[in-house]
Amino acid sequence: MAFKVTPFLMFQGSADEAIRLYVSVFRDSEVKSMQRYEPGESGPEGGVKRAHFALAGQEIICIDSAVAHAFSFTAATSLFVECEDDAEFDLAFRELSVGGSVPMPPNNYGFSRKFSWVNDRYGVSWQLNLK
Repeated sequence: MAFKVTPFLMFQGSADEAIRLYVSVFRDSEVKSMQRYEPGESGPEGGVKRAHFALAGQEIICIDSAVAHAFSFTAATSLFVECEDDAEFDLAFRELSVGGSVPMPPNNYGFSRKFSWVNDRYGVSWQLNLK
């Protein structure tokens, strides 16, 4: 039996918006499936019950949590993106940083000629690296 490891993101009501942003930023990206909470189900009606999408070919699963909780994403876990060129890097940085925070602005940090660490407006942490 082959195992598969897939990143899983849990949002609190913003999964659909986040997915659409991410798919618009990265090449070779698409929403593969999306199930929504129906009236009377435990989650927020119309919210994302489960979505499966791909970013630059990397499959990711996410939900809008049906349970309120006091935690969110942490920068201790991030999505690392190898950008092919400056245009790809700059687009990702510009779109992901809107409404978020930038702990490490784009720069040459010695280990990479162009790198940035961004926490987007949904709380997801991204490391952008220019190959």
